[in-house]
Amino acid sequence: MRAARLIKMVLLLQSRPSMTAAELASELEVSERTVTRDAQALSEAGVPVYADRGRIGGYRLVGGYRTRLTGLARGEAEALFLSGVPGALREMGLEDTASAARLKVSAALLPSLRDASRTAAQRFHLDAPNWFREPTTPELLPAVADAVWDDRRITARYRRGEDEVERELEPYGLVLKAGVWYLCARVAERGAFRVYRIDRFTVVEAGGERFDRAADFELPAFWEERAEQFSRSILRAEVVVRLSAEGVRRLPHVVDPPAAREALGRAGEPDGGGWVRVTLPVESEEVAFTQLTALGAEVEVLEPGGLRERFAAEAARLAEVYGRR
Repeated sequence: MRAARLIKMVLLLQSRPSMTAAELASELEVSERTVTRDAQALSEAGVPVYADRGRIGGYRLVGGYRTRLTGLARGEAEALFLSGVPGALREMGLEDTASAARLKVSAALLPSLRDASRTAAQRFHLDAPNWFREPTTPELLPAVADAVWDDRRITARYRRGEDEVERELEPYGLVLKAGVWYLCARVAERGAFRVYRIDRFTVVEAGGERFDRAADFELPAFWEERAEQFSRSILRAEVVVRLSAEGVRRLPHVVDPPAAREALGRAGEPDGGGWVRVTLPVESEEVAFTQLTALGAEVEVLEPGGLRERFAAEAARLAEVYGRR
């Protein structure tokens, strides 16, 4: 533990002209007294750490000293490619690894480029979860992430409805979608690929056996295909509606965008009043009522009759509410 901290301290000093004891203590998550002891230990080991006294003093490396401890380990290199998603790194337990990788890169850069990571962070930030949703980190995510990075088979139990099912899985990749973590894995005994929500896992145990990844597996392509299949699979009903020009414009913002594109692509020409008749795939009449209500008077439900009656009743209720003094 201390050896790793000493290396990190050298890399920090190599990437900046000088640092105060307080700055080093904050970066290393130790006390200033520990920083003083570590600086003394480095000096005794032959690393030319010099302490400037006074109010604006600090620690620096003398004579342009440069360590050769900047080679990236494999795990650090992989984590570096994810450094644009700090929240995801933290949830997978890779924050320290990515931090070490960034330090090594900074230490290897020319002095004029060493603030690149800071300037980039000031200009771009990824916030993955949806609005109005409190993101939660699945308790078993770090264990699953370890298995994914190590190509190690896992035995997992997960909730499926009211039951729990156990499977032996080959974990291929993780996907963070709108704040929810998913595992793309191959079921060992079947050879078929499946997608699992990690917050539904109740037990994850990594075995000693590694698996050979399929050479033609591409995580982005696999996820795109499954996401499209999922979007279509939940659209089990249809409703027939009339949309105004404004309703046509707003439809993709209130229903599933692929469903809106499909429906509008099959629609006929507008009538004399500019209204278009559309057959819209929906998850259910209940979901359709919730979604289409957002269009207000820009939509008229024609079929099924029960849904039309529900909209008529809702319109009557609104008229009563807004007609009161």
